[in-house]
Amino acid sequence: MIFLVVIVAAYLLQLALPWWIIIVVSFVTCGLIGKTAKVSLWGSFFAIFCLWSGYAVFESLPNQHLLANRVAEMFGLKVWWALVLLTGFLGGFVAGVSGFCGHHFRKAMLNLKAGAA
Repeated sequence: MIFLVVIVAAYLLQLALPWWIIIVVSFVTCGLIGKTAKVSLWGSFFAIFCLWSGYAVFESLPNQHLLANRVAEMFGLKVWWALVLLTGFLGGFVAGVSGFCGHHFRKAMLNLKAGAA
């Protein structure tokens, strides 16, 4: 469930907002519906990994990966698909950490509320 919510919300919001909206989307989604820390981390990670990797390939196909190859060479990578994986991994890492934090934020707020009662 987290995977679908994060991937759809991130895709739609990134049409108009900057890349870092994935942090807000992952944090809020996992804070609201994250069942466990593990599910929150990996659900957010794989959602953004798939979204960013898929979008990078989609944008790179029309020019036969010419720009991706050149940028990959600048990073010291030999092939364009390594750059696509790196892009997906970095976005996924940011989203995964954000989702993990969102889940633990909710737990902390529930514990704080239970302690005050």
